[in-house]
Amino acid sequence: MAMTMHLDVVSAEESLFSGAVQELLAPGVMGDLGIMPRHSQLISTLKAGELRYKTNDGEASLFIAGGILEVQPSVVTVLADTAIRAEDLDESLAEAAKKRAEDALDGKDPDDMDYETIQAELDAAKAQIEMIHRIGKTLR
Repeated sequence: MAMTMHLDVVSAEESLFSGAVQELLAPGVMGDLGIMPRHSQLISTLKAGELRYKTNDGEASLFIAGGILEVQPSVVTVLADTAIRAEDLDESLAEAAKKRAEDALDGKDPDDMDYETIQAELDAAKAQIEMIHRIGKTLR
């Protein structure tokens, strides 16, 4: 049996996963992070993208819109800003969010816009669309 570590993935809305995993791939702000059991302790900021993990039952993935990753030798915790199960992703909703963010950026008005928030929303929508295409999900 392969060595495992405990993974908890939670968002403000719900706990999305809690269980034993053999490995984890997370979208770190400074680059993707590969985490295996007994990894060195680490805290990292996460960007929007795909969080993939391997269990004894196979591989699974979640979309996260950023957050924090904490790694302890046998426990990994992901505190996601927002998280969506792969099977719940909707390309049409992601495309609409991307268009809204692009439109907001095109009409730049420094007094009414929070450009960092809009850019984060645009990045999250693009990452979601990329993940949908990677996993081969079709439009609903």
